[in-house]
Amino acid sequence: MNIRMLATLPLAAVLAFPAFAQNSSSSTQDQSNPPAASQTTQSTDNMNGTGKQPLQAPAREGFWGRVNPFARKSYVKRQTDPIRDRVNELDDLTAANGRAIKDTDARAQAGIKLASEKANEADQHAIDAGNKATAAQQSAQQATTRIQTVETVVGNIDQYKASNQTEIRFRPGQTVLSKNAKDALDEMANGVKGQRGYIIEVQGFSSGKGQTAITNSQKMAESVVRYMVLNNEIPVYRIYLVGMGNAPVAGADETGQTKHISGGRVEISLLKNDLEQLSSNSSAPTTTPDQQQQPK
Repeated sequence: MNIRMLATLPLAAVLAFPAFAQNSSSSTQDQSNPPAASQTTQSTDNMNGTGKQPLQAPAREGFWGRVNPFARKSYVKRQTDPIRDRVNELDDLTAANGRAIKDTDARAQAGIKLASEKANEADQHAIDAGNKATAAQQSAQQATTRIQTVETVVGNIDQYKASNQTEIRFRPGQTVLSKNAKDALDEMANGVKGQRGYIIEVQGFSSGKGQTAITNSQKMAESVVRYMVLNNEIPVYRIYLVGMGNAPVAGADETGQTKHISGGRVEISLLKNDLEQLSSNSSAPTTTPDQQQQPK
């Protein structure tokens, strides 16, 4: 009887050990899983980049817990599928972030390029404005110079300077022009054609006395004026004639005495003011800086 009891005790212990292990596993699962109400009160700050709650550690299952040497494929697949899904989501999130970074970089580069182009355009406008300001300043200086020149000319409009002088000799009692006299008058007239701001002074001198000398000198001067008007088309209003008679010639001889003429002569003087110079300056083309920079 005692021998049977001794043999039955080990067998009962072996049969009771799986039941004890099952009860301990159930109690462990109850302790590891908190109530549903406490899980819902957790803060959403524990959410990761995917917007989902972090994966929970698998609970102990069965007698062997997490390490079960006899686990089946379905068990392994059930444990690894959440991890694989979360890894795929992280890959998609990483790719989306990469695309967003590339798009942001592309827009930044486009903005930098546009800003650089605008800056270059503004610099070009500034250079053009500077060139125009320089041209305007030069034009103002030219206008000021021209105004000063005009004022000077207008102030000296009645100031004539001798430019050319010719003397024609006549025999006593003669008023006809010789060929040499005509050539000299033609040469002087050719030099003033098309010009302005000049006058021709014709003074006749004759030997003799009194009114007779004055009349003879005036006739010789009139023959000169008549030839210049008819043959060289010199306007009459530009010629001033005077018969000086037997007036002494300006100047003195070597002895210091005033010279008197013998026979007759006519002195023709070409006098000019600054109007011709002003006309030539105004007709000259003004060169602007833009024209100077144009290639030839």
